[in-house]
Amino acid sequence: MNEVTMCAVGNVATQPVYRESPSGTSARFRMAATARYWDREKNEWVDGHTNFFTVWANRQLAVNVAASLSVGDPVIVQGRLKVRTDLRDGQNWMSADIDAAAIGHDLARGTSAFVRVLRTEPAGGRPEPEWEAQPLEREPVSAT
Repeated sequence: MNEVTMCAVGNVATQPVYRESPSGTSARFRMAATARYWDREKNEWVDGHTNFFTVWANRQLAVNVAASLSVGDPVIVQGRLKVRTDLRDGQNWMSADIDAAAIGHDLARGTSAFVRVLRTEPAGGRPEPEWEAQPLEREPVSAT
C-alpha cells in the first residue's frame, strides 16, 4: 500500500472526545504543531507556521488517549496521514487527519508516569492446554 505515514510533534489543542459505538471505541482531538526557528537578528526563538491535525485513535489506544491526554500536553503522534476535502456552505475546506498507530507524551518537554493497562480475557477466552511442560533434566558437566 502507498500510504503516507508520518510522525508529528506538537500540543493537544482540544480535549479528547471519546466515543463508544457498535463498531468499537474511538477518540479524537486536535493537535497543533508549530515550527520554531532561531532568529539571529532578534537573538531569540520565533514561532513559525502552525499546522493543525485531527488525530484519530481506535480501540485500546482510544481508551488510553481519553484517560491520559489534556489540552496543552506535549505529544508525539505516529500514524497515517489523510488529507480530506469537504464542501461546507458552498466553500471548499481541506483538513489533515492522522489515523494514529501510537501516541505518547513528548518526554523532551516534561515527565510522564506510565501505567500498564491490564487486558482482560473475553468470556470463553483461550482454552487451557491439556499438557504441562516438564522441566528439562540436565546431566552434570564434568571438568576435564
